[in-house]
Amino acid sequence: MMRFWAKTLDKILVIKLAALGDFIQAIGPFTAIRKHHSDSQITLLTTKPFVELAYASRLFDQIWVDKKPRALAIGNWCALRGQLLSGEFKRVYDLQTSDRSSFYRRLFWPRQNPEWSGIARGCSHPHNNIKRDFMHTVERQAEQLRMAGIENVNVLGSLGSLAAPVDQFALSGDIALLVPGGAKHRPEKRWPVERFSELARQLLADGLSPVLVGGSSEAKILEKISADCPESHNLCGQTSLLQIAALARHARVSVGNDTGPMHLVAAMGCQTVVLYGHSSDPALCGQRGPNVTYIRKPLLKDITVKEVKEVSIT
Repeated sequence: MMRFWAKTLDKILVIKLAALGDFIQAIGPFTAIRKHHSDSQITLLTTKPFVELAYASRLFDQIWVDKKPRALAIGNWCALRGQLLSGEFKRVYDLQTSDRSSFYRRLFWPRQNPEWSGIARGCSHPHNNIKRDFMHTVERQAEQLRMAGIENVNVLGSLGSLAAPVDQFALSGDIALLVPGGAKHRPEKRWPVERFSELARQLLADGLSPVLVGGSSEAKILEKISADCPESHNLCGQTSLLQIAALARHARVSVGNDTGPMHLVAAMGCQTVVLYGHSSDPALCGQRGPNVTYIRKPLLKDITVKEVKEVSIT
């Protein structure tokens, strides 16, 4: 969504840098900000992995990529400051609310002092709930925006445009989307691969075609499942985020670990089952959507295939 603007119109900056799950759960706030500032030019400051999603949302007039300068990269900091000042923003919505994004407020000083919604010290519209860190991301951001004068933040926001062609995968019939990966440094958040293999075989017996998605770092996991269930479709490294969204729209069910893509799948309305262990709490970071079920046990390996099937096949 690119438009031409008169210089007298308000200019708004939204900051959301990472991660995938947090970005998806910011679509609702993005949409509310767009509606509230319908006659303003809105710029998003984000990181490279989320540019495609941001453009597809059609909620922003400009999208800037933050290279997240390191502490001593003075030249990069100066470039970022120059870019921020060039925006001549009237208001900033910091939805990242990290130490880094809060520090960005200082980059405007002393030449500019835009209104600021976030947790930066001295900002004009602080989210000053001392229990904010104990709130789910969705409710926390909605409350932050209410304190800045924006009401009625829809949880899912504008997701209708998030899609891309998937014809090249030649999928047919009812599919079951399996997301067996997760952060490499968080193995405790991964359901055993053998359970995913067993689940794939049982879903196949029930007439569903298992479709495996994940990144290149998860190749061995997907290869194992594919070897155990040769009829499954291994799309490792072949899908963009928008294509995952499209697959989720077509899937009868999706099962996965607490990982970023599952936030996208859940938000698309797919019947979604997310598996949790002790290391993360769905009350604080759980996937949101119209048809989401969490299964949580202290040890992920204690979740059985039977338990997953009981809630995933309806």
